[in-house]
Amino acid sequence: MKKALLIGAAMLSTALNAETLTIERIFSSPSLDGNAPRSLKVSPDGQRVTFLKGKQTDYERLDLWEYHIESGQTRMLFDSNDLQSGEEVLSDEEKARRERMRLSGSGIVSYQWSDDGKALLFPLGGDVFYHKLGEKGAKQLLNTDAFETDIKLSPKGNYISFIRDQNLYVKHIESGKETAITKEGGGNIKFGMAEFVAQEEMGRMTGYWWSPDETKIAFTKVDESPVDVITRSEIYADDIKLIEQKYPKAGTPNVLVELGIQDISSGDRTWVDLGEDKDIYFARGKWMPNSTTFTYQWQTRDQQTLELRAFDLNNKKENVLLTETSDTWVNLHDDLYFLKEKGQFIWASERDGFKHLYLFNNNGKLVKQLTKGDWVVDSVEAIDTANNLLYFSGRKDTPLESHVYSVSLDGGDITRVTELGAYHSAAFSKDASIFIDHFSTVNSPAQVSLNSATGKRITWLEENKVEEGHPLHAFMDSWTAPEFGDITTKDGATLKYRIYTPDSAKQNPEQKHPVIVYLYGGPHAQVVTNSWAGNRGLLFQHWVDQGYVVFTLDNRGSNYRGKGFEDPIYKKMGFIEVEDQVAGVEFLRTLPFVDAKRIGVHGHSYGGYMTLMTMFKAGDYFAAGVSGAPVTDWRLYDTHYTERYMGNPNRDDDAYTASSVFPYAKDLKGDLLIYHGMADDNVLFTHSTMLYKHLQDLAIPFETMDYPGKKHSIRGKQTGIHLYKTITNFFNRTLKQL
Repeated sequence: MKKALLIGAAMLSTALNAETLTIERIFSSPSLDGNAPRSLKVSPDGQRVTFLKGKQTDYERLDLWEYHIESGQTRMLFDSNDLQSGEEVLSDEEKARRERMRLSGSGIVSYQWSDDGKALLFPLGGDVFYHKLGEKGAKQLLNTDAFETDIKLSPKGNYISFIRDQNLYVKHIESGKETAITKEGGGNIKFGMAEFVAQEEMGRMTGYWWSPDETKIAFTKVDESPVDVITRSEIYADDIKLIEQKYPKAGTPNVLVELGIQDISSGDRTWVDLGEDKDIYFARGKWMPNSTTFTYQWQTRDQQTLELRAFDLNNKKENVLLTETSDTWVNLHDDLYFLKEKGQFIWASERDGFKHLYLFNNNGKLVKQLTKGDWVVDSVEAIDTANNLLYFSGRKDTPLESHVYSVSLDGGDITRVTELGAYHSAAFSKDASIFIDHFSTVNSPAQVSLNSATGKRITWLEENKVEEGHPLHAFMDSWTAPEFGDITTKDGATLKYRIYTPDSAKQNPEQKHPVIVYLYGGPHAQVVTNSWAGNRGLLFQHWVDQGYVVFTLDNRGSNYRGKGFEDPIYKKMGFIEVEDQVAGVEFLRTLPFVDAKRIGVHGHSYGGYMTLMTMFKAGDYFAAGVSGAPVTDWRLYDTHYTERYMGNPNRDDDAYTASSVFPYAKDLKGDLLIYHGMADDNVLFTHSTMLYKHLQDLAIPFETMDYPGKKHSIRGKQTGIHLYKTITNFFNRTLKQL
């Protein structure tokens, strides 16, 4: 029924002279993650690898670097301090975009190559810089009082495009001529911009798309006038801002979306008929290689139907290429790839219960299923048309690790390219002949190598080996390697867990220890993986050093186990997830070194919601809980996310009540701490204040820690130190003293 597998090499036993891992050190420079770069890309010409890397003195200040493959030389291309000094002031729109994109840090936080590999473009400080290979320095292409966002290079590299004041612009790089594609934007009307739920919930960060021959641009027109205005408080240390925000709460109207296509030279514009039903979602957009057919993904409001549609500019006709349906919901993805020479496309679908890849003709006729089995594909990574191979990442060998695989476009056997024992992510060259392998384990931070398409390492880009001189090395003598294992629930479900056990428990199994259960528990997430967890994983080590057992379990509803593993939460959030977490605690109670009376729980966002639900509904199992930025009533959360899983509150009101925390709050038995960012525009601070009032009306004591001016992620080094100390001190008071 239960089994455990030790991942990774055995770590050294605790030494008396081992350095103590403090919370302050977790947030200090140099980063304990080491020097592994991020945003790695192979240039389109395959001659170099570019990446972003933090400064030794400030790991959050990023510079642009390159590794030249032929010479083996690594050099900094641009020092962000040379291009922009002083405090970086971001517009509200850019702050929101970065929050949605989970972009952190300052300096050069993103960049892109031209398709021909001859130029680089990177935004900085609200403007944009352009570097042509072979020339010195970078040219600033925009220098305006406005804050331009969503800046792109055109496919042939002749233009840049961007959003300014809710309108779409293009600028010819050589001549400097700027053209407004739209002029009517402003107020409720936004051109080329992704609306809030598109960014936050659909993963669509843009609202415009260049044709491959860069003669046309497809773009959305968003009308926010139907969306309710909410007034929320952004509470700062010395100021309170009342923000009027268009926020589509579950059951309320969404934006109205239109799709236009404009010829760059003539200015001729064509509007695409999206249908009579205006209460829909525009989920994705993509051109076919011919530059005359634009495809888009059209989704019903209930998200049970998704259509891939194609609009032909030549004859102004539209076809539905394929339709996906579900009795619960259809998950969105980015795995649509057109094969120019074959007149076919790759598409991902969960139609057989697991996400797999299919080959279609461009008219929508299914050719064949390329992958199958009781495991999931993560994403398409590259297509080698010359050798008829498709490369993808997936979980064929284990759901704990993502690996790169290859399969023929004719179907057949699947070959694993990356090595077992680590979690891999890949960035391939344009011709799919080489790829960057970025991999880590739960015990070792990310390492980066350049590999051939067969998986053979060509060279290290950053070995990042934890040895003498590495920032993490001083803490390895006291490092605790976790164990991974399975739990089978009473109704037969297999759940994956990870457990960190202190040395004192290993040396004396009869000595009882307190436990901290860390969870997330929500859809489209996975916590139990054999991968480096950054500061969160370092916090686990800090807790283990203090004598805590640290336990995490991925309940049903979470990701990468197939649609059947996700579906039980449909219209019943906060039920099966709690039952599965209780099954995890029942397993913990069988361990001789676990004190069943001293088990705490902690999570953030959906994990904050889960903390409340476990504390309120399973109080006999959890003695203390720390809930971060929790959803408390799903009626307050946005349409696309909430209605996907809970239905529409106008029809499913009872389900919403049953999945809110309020009916169960009266049953709180243990100690509870709630924290929240007071300028959170995702899970609004109202979620917590409503619960504060409710618990106060019930005369039930609890603790709070709220962060002025902080958004949902509660970023900042000093804030991070304070938050981690607050959580740890709370558990020390409530669990260690029992």
